[in-house]
Amino acid sequence: MKQSERGSVRLLSHKQTRQRFILRRFTGSPEVYQRLLGCSCRYLPQTLEVVERDGETVVLEEFIEGDTLRFLLEGALLSVKETRAIVRQLCQALWVLHSMAAVHRDIKPENVIIRGTDAVLIDFDAARLHKPAHEADTTILGTTGFAAPEQYGLSQSDVRTDIYALGVLMNVMLTGEHPSKRLADGRMGRIVEHCTRVNPAKRYEDVLHLMEAL
Repeated sequence: MKQSERGSVRLLSHKQTRQRFILRRFTGSPEVYQRLLGCSCRYLPQTLEVVERDGETVVLEEFIEGDTLRFLLEGALLSVKETRAIVRQLCQALWVLHSMAAVHRDIKPENVIIRGTDAVLIDFDAARLHKPAHEADTTILGTTGFAAPEQYGLSQSDVRTDIYALGVLMNVMLTGEHPSKRLADGRMGRIVEHCTRVNPAKRYEDVLHLMEAL
């Protein structure tokens, strides 16, 4: 069981079938998880049940067996080919999420599990629905270094917020450093720079444009 200020994550095992599941409890809106119910994408865990009561959300989801990207990066950096493959898969996961008007807002190595040859994006506790009428996010969430500038109350997060985090993640996979400290070489570095521009309007418009660049 993992515990944090916002909630907990517990691994469950069915007594008869031995099938394993993840049980999440967190303080926040169930909106994104509710939209993921019934969604089938090999790069996203399947959401099985969602319950909300008195501001607490409880989610039962598929257990993804594999190593986190953070664990893998402790041993070695990734090649351009490996990085490109992982980011393209994450773009496909995000295309599904963004098509639901949802923004992940917490893309980082800990939230990517490598299952065989697939990169699976997990943990939607910080995710929110994009609401055009709002000027800024109501709650500031994200991980320092990966969070885009707009996540600090400058404007509302949208699909380009996740593109920013993907750019940082890409650079970390290639160099082990944040792009502000050391930018990846060559074309990949130029893609990272485009992803991580301070002004969201100057980043890739959506993940399909990023996939095309890759």
